[in-house]
Amino acid sequence: MNRMKWILAGILLTAGSSYAQDAPKAEVSAGYSYLRLGGSGGVNQSGASFSVAGNVNSWFGVVGDLGFYHSSPSGVGVNTVTFLVGPRFSARSRSRATPFVQALAGGAHLSAGANGVSASVTPFAYSVGGGVDLRLSSRVAFRPQMDYIGMRSEGQTVNALRASFGLVFRFGSR
Repeated sequence: MNRMKWILAGILLTAGSSYAQDAPKAEVSAGYSYLRLGGSGGVNQSGASFSVAGNVNSWFGVVGDLGFYHSSPSGVGVNTVTFLVGPRFSARSRSRATPFVQALAGGAHLSAGANGVSASVTPFAYSVGGGVDLRLSSRVAFRPQMDYIGMRSEGQTVNALRASFGLVFRFGSR
């Protein structure tokens, strides 16, 4: 009986470690993004976001995120570029859904121009958000995501909300 307990414990430990290897080594995502730059008097921008993540294990990874957004309210061209990096925590399971949260920091570049006059600023930026990867196949997932992005320069913070959706491509396995 005692021997059966050890065999069962060994099987459970081996199964758990082999399941942890189901995490991809790397993930690349690309998709459409809507950015609400500023609060109630803000600007709506459309664009694209891209990310690359390297997964250290089944629940922890490091992600780099790049976003490009544009709008032309009242004939003024407004462009925002975000470049952020930081940790991502994923809750992987056998289901088709893998929820995640992330906290990123980096910078942003905001520029505006009209009638030959332009201005720009490159503030410190940070982001907190998350989403869920909905598996379509073993190597592709659909990702809806929501993030808060803060951009801080000269004592002022511009608040932004980003809603994105796109595809995730998974490479390798851990």
